[in-house]
Amino acid sequence: MGVERCIMRTRCRGDGEVDSLAAMRRPGADEHGDYYAIYIDRVPDDRPLVDILGEAPDALDALLGDLPAERENFAYEPGKWTCREVLGHVIDAERLFAYRALHIARADAAELPGMDQNEWAAASNATGRPIAELLHEFRAVRTANAAFFASLDEDALSRRGVASGAECTVRAIIHIIAGHELHHRDMLRERYLAAPVAN
Repeated sequence: MGVERCIMRTRCRGDGEVDSLAAMRRPGADEHGDYYAIYIDRVPDDRPLVDILGEAPDALDALLGDLPAERENFAYEPGKWTCREVLGHVIDAERLFAYRALHIARADAAELPGMDQNEWAAASNATGRPIAELLHEFRAVRTANAAFFASLDEDALSRRGVASGAECTVRAIIHIIAGHELHHRDMLRERYLAAPVAN
């Protein structure tokens, strides 16, 4: 798969040196806004971040790939997103955060705006797209992002910028991306897949 090939390249460069992504340290509290700690804290300390990023497409496929049709547009309570909308949100957020990482890694000093996740979800048409299509898109987005993250050196990972009113490093953004997907994967498992579907 594409993600696995990208991830393998992060293990060891041609000169024998380990790339930054394979040995990336956890960001400090001063590298991100307080709100994002809920995602960074989801990222396990005992495994390389490169592995956590690389396994996500297969893990989501295993969780949602055989989802019955009636479960795809299920929401666990009124006003909450459906399974499709949650996955669409994960994809949108990954794209947004990856752009923030690119913007800051390239030393662009302009501050980046925030986003209204509910407005984005409402405009996304995720409810009209099959889970299989969304899973395919997530894999493509994560593969592209893994290749980009693997290209970054320590200087780029340590660069700081401002997004949504909070200063952050590229290193922190990559951890946020990993933790955000883990957060929603757990939510899908616990609140969506375990709940009964009303007839």
